[in-house]
Amino acid sequence: MPTSPSEPAAKAPAAQAAPTGTTDLAVIGAGPAGLAAAVTAARLGLRVTLLDTAERPGGQYYRHPAATLGATRPEALHHDWRAFATREAALRDHETAGRVTYLPRHHVWTVVPADEPGTWILHALAGHAPDESPVTLRARRVLLATGAYERQLPFPGWTLPGVVGAGGAQAMLKNNLVLPGRRVVVAGSGPLLLAVAGSLAAAGATVPAVVEAASYTAYAPQAPALLRNPAKLAEGATYGGALLRHGIRLLTRHAVTEAHGTTRVEAVTIARLDRDWRPLPGTARRIPCEALAVGHGLVPQLELATGLGCATLQAPDGTVALELDAAQRTSVPGIWSAGETGGIGGAQLALTEGEIAAHSLAGRPVPAVLTRRRARLRAFAGAMAAAHRPGPGWTGWLREETDVCRCEEVPAGRIREAARELGARDARTVKLLTRAGMGWCQGRMCGPAVAALAGEAPAPDRRPLSCPVPLRHLAALPPREATPAESAPPGP
Repeated sequence: MPTSPSEPAAKAPAAQAAPTGTTDLAVIGAGPAGLAAAVTAARLGLRVTLLDTAERPGGQYYRHPAATLGATRPEALHHDWRAFATREAALRDHETAGRVTYLPRHHVWTVVPADEPGTWILHALAGHAPDESPVTLRARRVLLATGAYERQLPFPGWTLPGVVGAGGAQAMLKNNLVLPGRRVVVAGSGPLLLAVAGSLAAAGATVPAVVEAASYTAYAPQAPALLRNPAKLAEGATYGGALLRHGIRLLTRHAVTEAHGTTRVEAVTIARLDRDWRPLPGTARRIPCEALAVGHGLVPQLELATGLGCATLQAPDGTVALELDAAQRTSVPGIWSAGETGGIGGAQLALTEGEIAAHSLAGRPVPAVLTRRRARLRAFAGAMAAAHRPGPGWTGWLREETDVCRCEEVPAGRIREAARELGARDARTVKLLTRAGMGWCQGRMCGPAVAALAGEAPAPDRRPLSCPVPLRHLAALPPREATPAESAPPGP
């Protein structure tokens, strides 16, 4: 593992008690966007409460090894660690000065308007099940920085042990310093695959191939956006160099169309794709492996935002993102957002948008340098999204018996039957007819696939709770006057 006793790990910010009064700003999510927003807003004079589900700030991008593992150089597993380390240090400074209250292991499950105009109530669960406790706090403004989760497109064999998400494989390495296997195929689509393959190989895994469904020639029409971001091009070259150094083959316009094995994955079948991502006959071949790390990009996590009634739009990668103005405001007065919720763009863009939102929240002019940087990075993100957007033909690698909804074990054939013979034209109707999406993950894993099989364009996922909440906590809540969609306080 790439760790060393040469440098002591930074001490984690201490958890604090939830504030009893009304805070100026509640930031939900301590990933790059939320962390940047919190420390910038505190520097600009706001009293901030930062809530996050994890034990350490950094989000999915800047994950930390468990303290019991004794890792002393977690930065060896990350790109641009300094950007995180400086903000984590600033967070500790602002905590000491009393400008930030940091609440780790707090999962906010809903945000509702308070009776007092211009105030929001946040309901959260603190700790871990079954011993979590309810927490309620008030804020005048709210910033949503809830990040994203992986998009998965099912294929025969994807439920075998040893098949993990590409981001999940990276999380295993960053969090637990373990590999999903010694011989790992990395597949799917998007630039994350290159980073995952390089990290796994550096940690000692053999990566026989990176199987990329898109073609990098798709970037050609976006040349101006690419040239405006030389640092991003250099980062890509670094990942490419890692592939060459470790002897990893990059297969573009290919996909894993089946995983094979008995008790766990033992090999995968890959096939060449046409421009619409349909497998080409006669191109299939097998690659032996112990694990498969697969993912097709990320999906913005919007449960809190859509529960509030925030307007959405379709992003260039086919996912649903929040509609935001130049100051990172949502369509609901008093609610801001930054980072992946506004469209997948990476850590540098999230840091920039967090700082922009903080200036807006504090009533300060946004520095022009931040505005220009956001425009440049957002253009690059749009180019990536368009190049790696899944083609409609990917459903061609699904057999009728392939489970699409893993939780409820609903195969593709039943979903197609609901769409073709029972009149279902959207994912909700398919869900009612087949139970696809009714399981533990509530459609996070199968939602995009179910919608595609139903012939539906991506739609915002609206739900009243963003995570499971024990009934005893719901029963203890006082009645409220309105739902988020019915009433929203005015902005500052």
